[in-house]
Amino acid sequence: MTTTTTTGKNGFTSTLNTTWQIIKQIPPVFPIFIILFIIVSYLSPTYSSTVGILAFLRRTAPLGIFAVGQMFVLASGGFDLSIGSIVTLVCLVSSLLLNNDPANAYSSIGIMLLIGAGIGLTNGLVVSFLKVPSFIATLGMMLIVRGMALYWVGGAPKGYFTDNWRMWGRGYIENVPIFGRFPIGMIVLIVVGLITWYIFHRTNYGKQVLAVGDNVRAAQLSGVKVRLVRTGAFVISAVLAVIGGIMFGGYGGVNVTIGEGLEMSAIAACVVGGVLLGGGKGSVISVIFGAYTLEILFSMLNLMGLPKPYKDTIQGAIIIAAVAYVALSQRKRR
Repeated sequence: MTTTTTTGKNGFTSTLNTTWQIIKQIPPVFPIFIILFIIVSYLSPTYSSTVGILAFLRRTAPLGIFAVGQMFVLASGGFDLSIGSIVTLVCLVSSLLLNNDPANAYSSIGIMLLIGAGIGLTNGLVVSFLKVPSFIATLGMMLIVRGMALYWVGGAPKGYFTDNWRMWGRGYIENVPIFGRFPIGMIVLIVVGLITWYIFHRTNYGKQVLAVGDNVRAAQLSGVKVRLVRTGAFVISAVLAVIGGIMFGGYGGVNVTIGEGLEMSAIAACVVGGVLLGGGKGSVISVIFGAYTLEILFSMLNLMGLPKPYKDTIQGAIIIAAVAYVALSQRKRR
């Protein structure tokens, strides 16, 4: 009798321990997102409907792509502050290249992707070979790209986005089972997410990015080509900024200030998604959920009637808290 009781208690304790270990492995961003989404759905029943959910998913998809690109750079131990200016460049210059002609849509997208890759390559070469800190290098590139964009269009937006260009941000696929209408932006996010997940989590390059971010010297001694790895991270970030910029512009339209602050939003989304500032840690899925968590938080603040400056305040607080956490962690290691 006693043996049976003891065995039962041990089995129950073992089950609890196993359950707790499983719970600890779940990234905090997932339960936080669920809790915030429940609160927002209560404040606004629109968010609990299929139409409202899909609209929210579509609206936040570009930020998810920006955040994934930023994650590659952060995980390698750097920062990319040029994302917002790339988005501004994409929107202003594309409206000019389109020349109000739908036939120019795909050629303009191709040109912007090439320009984005060139910007990322320049960032990577300056940081990796000239040894300029990524914060300074990309801050300078942010100013250069924004100035170049305004100069290219003559200081003011010209033209408009054609329907086949805008569809990547605001279009839907009709007659989809269960959903009815499914946003094209979500399809783009899913495709980008799958490709980057494979690169980051299943290829040797992804492991090298984390190794460089965790310990540059150890990565060099292990044979990792640090310069190439870091340069590749900046190219990926810039190309994804172009893709997200096309979606963002298709949703928001032509505006000279359209890209302002997006680099900070991307960094904040990465932090919420568990990326370690300073490098060495990151997850594509968690970062995408970090973007959605950040956006649902802002939606909640908006529904509560709080002004827009709260959004900037929260983003700044998140980034400062993340930097402070890294600093304290490093101090404890010493």
